[in-house]
Amino acid sequence: METSVTQSVLRSSEIHPRLIDSPLGELLHPERLLWTPTQLAGLTRTVALELGDAISELLHFDADQRWWARLALTDGIELWVLSWLPGQGTAPHDHGGAAGSFTVLRGELTEEYRYPGGPIRQRTHLAGDGIGFGAGRAHRVTGAGTSPAASIHAYSPPLVPTREYASLDDVPAEIPPLPGILR
Repeated sequence: METSVTQSVLRSSEIHPRLIDSPLGELLHPERLLWTPTQLAGLTRTVALELGDAISELLHFDADQRWWARLALTDGIELWVLSWLPGQGTAPHDHGGAAGSFTVLRGELTEEYRYPGGPIRQRTHLAGDGIGFGAGRAHRVTGAGTSPAASIHAYSPPLVPTREYASLDDVPAEIPPLPGILR
């Protein structure tokens, strides 16, 4: 009887069909039900470095809207790839009480962000740059530069709805967690 980490991960996880034979399953730690921002940043960085070529084959760029695909889902994490043409971006949003991370796979992204009660800040992320963030961070991410960009994103706990804001100025001084989300 053959058993392996990948087989046990596949029983408790969803992995994008084109990545099932990749090392992704070994990176997901399905026994981990809650990931820290540091762990999420390590995951997105590792996925970008080790699986970047395979994920790049999945990318699609659409002039009318941003494109995304879920790469994996476990009880503790969801992992996505997003593509960005220059100027495409998100509305200001938070992740509803989930911690998150993203690493730029290619291109350049600009992020405006704010923690509750704090100032609005801006940061540019280049290919290879990544960041992990806690549950209270709200941000707006935009494709920058002159070439298409792509990024790997992870959230824990998974499947938590985002909350959008008219602007980052509208982020409340304290963001209440959504029901069922532990802090």
